[in-house]
Amino acid sequence: EDGRRRHGGGDRGDRDRGASPPPPPAPPPEPVFGLSGALAEEANTVNGTVLKYAPPPDATPAPAPPSAWRLYVFKGGAPVGGPGATLSLRPPTTAVLFGRDRAVADIPTDHPSCSKQHAVLQFRRTVVADAHGLTGPPTVRPYLVDLESANGTLLNGDRVEAGRFYELRSGDVVRCGASSREYVLLREDARKGG
Repeated sequence: EDGRRRHGGGDRGDRDRGASPPPPPAPPPEPVFGLSGALAEEANTVNGTVLKYAPPPDATPAPAPPSAWRLYVFKGGAPVGGPGATLSLRPPTTAVLFGRDRAVADIPTDHPSCSKQHAVLQFRRTVVADAHGLTGPPTVRPYLVDLESANGTLLNGDRVEAGRFYELRSGDVVRCGASSREYVLLREDARKGG
């Protein structure tokens, strides 16, 4: 016994007394079958560009005439002429993207203060309850959402909060960043006095 201690072998019982056994090896990680977002990202890609915006579950096509909407473009108070100056928002349109990136924007905003993907006009199917809690039939309404743009989006001159939906009404004016272009939303039946 003394010889073993002199050579450094020692008595194992003396050294390991009071020590707990080593923990069992960890089991291998379980496979993850949850959503990674890769398919959603691929589905939300236009012309090779991933969109910053994904439509909400209640997204729906714009209403057909006589309840369709039009977007008129003004600069410095004067209407902008030429093709694309007026956009008729009818089915199958569900959303319109404003931005500098012409590869994905439905309405190009070339002003340097505008973001590549600046804001979206989104049609949503909504049900509204009256004061008594009674709901009517679903209606399709336009909403505006700023896509966390660098210089903001203005609705009737007031900056909107990024990422929040704002219901639009006929006659509302939208501006992106410091651009002087104004986009006026009018309901087709409102133009006819209806």
